Amino acid sequence: MISPAIDEVGVEVDGACLVVTLNRPEKLNAVTPAMSKELTRLAHAVNDDDDIRVVVITGAGERAFCAGSDIRTLDEYATPWEFRNRVDYCDALREVRKPLIAAVNGYAFGGGVETAMICDIRLASENAQLAASEIKLGWIGGGGMSAFLAHSAGASNAALMLLTGEPIDATTAKDWGLVSEVHPQGDLLGRARELAQTIASRAPIAAQTAKANLRAAFTMPFDDAMRYERDLQTICFATEDAAEGRRAFAEKRQATFTGR
Repeated sequence: MISPAIDEVGVEVDGACLVVTLNRPEKLNAVTPAMSKELTRLAHAVNDDDDIRVVVITGAGERAFCAGSDIRTLDEYATPWEFRNRVDYCDALREVRKPLIAAVNGYAFGGGVETAMICDIRLASENAQLAASEIKLGWIGGGGMSAFLAHSAGASNAALMLLTGEPIDATTAKDWGLVSEVHPQGDLLGRARELAQTIASRAPIAAQTAKANLRAAFTMPFDDAMRYERDLQTICFATEDAAEGRRAFAEKRQATFTGR
């Protein structure tokens, strides 16, 4: 059972889903080094826990999903090299093999946008605002900001966000492909949980390979990605879950997947 280690990162196990809540609402859920280490620990724990099939990430309170790193803690790094080699929660979240869902409620600035963009599916509240805000402070994002925005929003829209640092609203984020759905804030987490439960009911090996295959579609040449997809399909087809899926289809019943 995955359990919380610090108050600033809430953890709730909901069946086969894990809900992770950034819990510093008075600071717009800005991430401290301690929170980064905890998110890294949770990322590793999720990969090692076969009972967890999907993760939902959200922020506490009504104002913010995450305002990125707590700026006041950045001066604690003695040298640029120490900053370069810090424990980075974005790196850890990118290594999670299970599907990730972001419930973006309110501000998602800087590393908050990166956290959301790392997630496979992004839902937003009507009051959400997204900004690549680092340029206003004299630097740029380092957790994949440019690559994620370019892939999802296109080069011009990505440049608009990266070069101005100004926020876009939830409707614009949906139009640009940064989020899939927009909901009233009171409905957002419920919808994220519902979606997580749906995905958790699917074959977990297939879900993880689908995630790996989607990443390959962005990072591999087309022909290589096609071969990789066929290899992953073959791996899935050889699982007990695939056999169960075929039996359930023949017997006209709901399949019960075990992750084997």
